[in-house]
Amino acid sequence: MPHSHSSAQRDSLVGVRLARGASPWLLPTVATAAVSLARARRSGRWTAVAVPATALAAGMLWFFRDPEREITRGRVISPADGVVQSIMPWKDGRTRVAIFMSPLNVHVNRAPLAGTVTSVEHIPGGFVPAFNKESENNERVVWHFDTELGDIEMVQIAGAVARRIVPYVPQGTKVEQGERIGLIRFGSRVDIYLPEGVDVAVEVGQATTAGVTRLDRD
Repeated sequence: MPHSHSSAQRDSLVGVRLARGASPWLLPTVATAAVSLARARRSGRWTAVAVPATALAAGMLWFFRDPEREITRGRVISPADGVVQSIMPWKDGRTRVAIFMSPLNVHVNRAPLAGTVTSVEHIPGGFVPAFNKESENNERVVWHFDTELGDIEMVQIAGAVARRIVPYVPQGTKVEQGERIGLIRFGSRVDIYLPEGVDVAVEVGQATTAGVTRLDRD
């Protein structure tokens, strides 16, 4: 399964694999922590700066972690780490599975199926909390994949804190199931629309792991 190892290496610190697109946030945070720690050794006055700066840097490293996964076999797998917020039948026969991602979750999203990315559309919008019903009008990126099950739609939705969605692959790219395809910074939601005739295998409130949790039932 192909992955962008060189890009991941550019966004790595102290041997920890970090999400692509993390550097603009991580580098200044880690640099501030390093400088304040060095100065705190010479002057106690810098301790007041070093402690929160180090805590923030550690938090950033945790948030932008990007662990390797052993991809599950199945027709449709979860594109996101999080908790199933809702399962809703759609008028066209599809079923929408909404997955809420808290700031503690891994925020790298993965392809739910193998196929070709037929469109990646950025839609401007608001930034209300991702668990709010009005979040459907939030800033979002709408993906469409041409797969063996037909057209599959996936939507990355920004939350109250998330202010940037970073797609990793452009339209026309062929992706493997479970391949990394994008990042949402700081809390968000991912919706996946299962085709008509595909039974949902998860329940509201169930935890999901991107690339691991199977969403459909045989």
